[in-house]
Amino acid sequence: MDPRVTEFHNIMPIANIGSILKHGILCHERAAKLVVKGTSVAMAEVQDARNKVQIPGGLMLHRYANLYFHARNPMMYLRKEQAGELCVLQISTEILKIQDVVLADLNAASPWVRFYAPSQWSELSYDDIFARYWTHSDPATAKRQKLRKCAEVLVPKVAPVTHLLGAYVVDDASAGRLAKAGFKLPVTVNSDIFFH
Repeated sequence: MDPRVTEFHNIMPIANIGSILKHGILCHERAAKLVVKGTSVAMAEVQDARNKVQIPGGLMLHRYANLYFHARNPMMYLRKEQAGELCVLQISTEILKIQDVVLADLNAASPWVRFYAPSQWSELSYDDIFARYWTHSDPATAKRQKLRKCAEVLVPKVAPVTHLLGAYVVDDASAGRLAKAGFKLPVTVNSDIFFH
């Protein structure tokens, strides 16, 4: 794996941490049965697109728990005003050893996405994934970089809680809320990842 990949990320409302600690990071299909209304960062139009994606030789996309290579991405940018309500869960790269994990070289809902086995990690564009910005003067290049920045690790059904390493939060107040929710793993204040 590229040496910049030391962990994976999941953007999660702090309000959902109790459920995560009990059930793990669930796929959209399973989470829809548990999540309290108003505690999802998912965008309806994006979820509609994801609902139609079938992983070649695998499950429907909504049956995978999705992780990012890096959470400082377009999704987080859209949610930056909610930063105090969010955390970024850190997930061990050992999760790649779970059977049937899939890598998506772009946002997995993109019509141009390609899916790979973890052994094919070198097919992804890590310079774009870990780029600080995805803007560009050429609109086509900007769109491609934005999609690459949201490359994903797709874990069938659930990313087990045993793979959690810790979490990032935007400030000390958020760290307090996370602790109050029962999160006992290391918590790091990293405002930059939340665009603050």
